[in-house]
Amino acid sequence: MKYDLLLKGGTLVDPARNLHEPSDVAFAAGRVAAVQRDLPRGEAAEVVDCGGRLVAPGMIDLHVHVYWGVSHFGIPPDPYCVARGVTTAVDAGSAGADTFPGFRKYVIEASATRLLAHLNISSQGMLCREIGELDDLRFADVPKAVEMIERNRDVVLGVKVRLTRHSIVSEAAGFRPLHLAREAADAVGLPIMVHPQDAWCDSLDDILGVMRSGDVLTHCYHAMPCGIMDEAGQVRRSVHEAMERGVIFDVGHGKGSFSWEVVERAMAQGIIPHTISSDLHVYNADGPVYDLATTVTKFLHLGLPLDEALRKVTAVPAGVCRMAGEIGTLAVGAWGDAVVLNLQEGEFRLEDSQGVVRFGRQRLVPSLTVRAGRVYRGG
Repeated sequence: MKYDLLLKGGTLVDPARNLHEPSDVAFAAGRVAAVQRDLPRGEAAEVVDCGGRLVAPGMIDLHVHVYWGVSHFGIPPDPYCVARGVTTAVDAGSAGADTFPGFRKYVIEASATRLLAHLNISSQGMLCREIGELDDLRFADVPKAVEMIERNRDVVLGVKVRLTRHSIVSEAAGFRPLHLAREAADAVGLPIMVHPQDAWCDSLDDILGVMRSGDVLTHCYHAMPCGIMDEAGQVRRSVHEAMERGVIFDVGHGKGSFSWEVVERAMAQGIIPHTISSDLHVYNADGPVYDLATTVTKFLHLGLPLDEALRKVTAVPAGVCRMAGEIGTLAVGAWGDAVVLNLQEGEFRLEDSQGVVRFGRQRLVPSLTVRAGRVYRGG
């Protein structure tokens, strides 16, 4: 057979190539082998009929927590990622320098989902709910972080720091962890990812002042102190300036980091996220997050066109992962990662992190995932 798998009769949506049109997609040897109308059924070992459905590149979730069994946040990646249309996911700091080797061996290398990571500046990572990873500043060990990144450059994208006071960062540590994360990232030439809520600083201005082009501000629509709005409900000047210089604003929905009021005001003022991510973990997998497709659905309700919403979980995060052209697209030669989606019409309950509900008229539901050219069937 010429092809291992053929997705037949669907509507291809590939934002990386500005395509939205009827097309078949064929896979061979783990890669995209052909994209065109009316590819012959007889040339494929397996054919999946996709009539009435969308065929898109496998989604990329830039913010998950999948160190199951070690981090208190951890969920098993495959049931929540590849089984739900996410073929590449980035763990956002579950592991630090002392815990990353186990994360690599027992999770990254054992999962069907392609997994990358931001290394936590805390050497212990996100182990325990009762003790924050930066309760003791000694955990923010720059030389250890640098050494671990150098040993794992193929899967580490940058350095993660969480700044929430009391529950994560002690008063004694204060604002220092951000600067230590910056120091470690600069030493290895990689960006930082910052969780900014309720930090030991006056405002988000102080955090963004440390961030540069390519750095990621996640949880960009949270409703806690150190948010993107000022006291008058206007987007802070520092946010506009950061966007202009290339700081990446990422959704990171999570259990407490997505407010309908904040996102509606921000988008009305032109603050559209670069990337849509779920911050999926054990405390929100049963709601309000559920999965990345549900988070994308919320942005359809907010008025983002379908192709733009999918761009923010395909082409754009592929660039953040330094894999543009390899993932996040169904161009011939790219990795054979795809998702078949139903775009359902109706009335759908959409809840934010504060329990506020909106009702959307459309919902994206993954019905089938292709990973490395083969249908993912679990197991």
